Amino acid sequence: MTYFILKFLHLIGAVVLIGTGAGIAFFMVMAHFTGNATKIAGVARIVVTADFLFTASAVIVQPITGVLLAREVGYPLTEGWIVLSIILYLVIGAFWLPVVIMQMRMRDLAEAAEAAGTPLPPAYHRIFWTWFAFGFPAFGAILGILWLMIARPELTLTG
Repeated sequence: MTYFILKFLHLIGAVVLIGTGAGIAFFMVMAHFTGNATKIAGVARIVVTADFLFTASAVIVQPITGVLLAREVGYPLTEGWIVLSIILYLVIGAFWLPVVIMQMRMRDLAEAAEAAGTPLPPAYHRIFWTWFAFGFPAFGAILGILWLMIARPELTLTG
């Protein structure tokens, strides 16, 4: 029974990570292309909240359930596909943490432009395109982890 509970929680965490990430990206891109500071500020406020509420929770749950699941099944954490999954998870984190900061900065810049009745500043656009670019390696890494979790290929790590 413990195995199924852990697997369920681990799968829910994965779904939340990929779903929230894809949803956030979609809504931020759609808001951005309106060029409307009011809409962008509103969407960015929601996106920042969603990242803290959903993504951060899943980020904490995933490694805990993953380690407990591996222990329950008997996989050593040195198993090649697990090590590669951990590396990819760290890659995701290396892109996600700056993305959260960028989202807060875009929100602040859009709110300031909205309050002043001015167009979005060049800094907003620079941050948006950096944020956009950061999504590709993070999303690719999460797809890689999902594949590793499903396929569990035999990988030999050499040192």
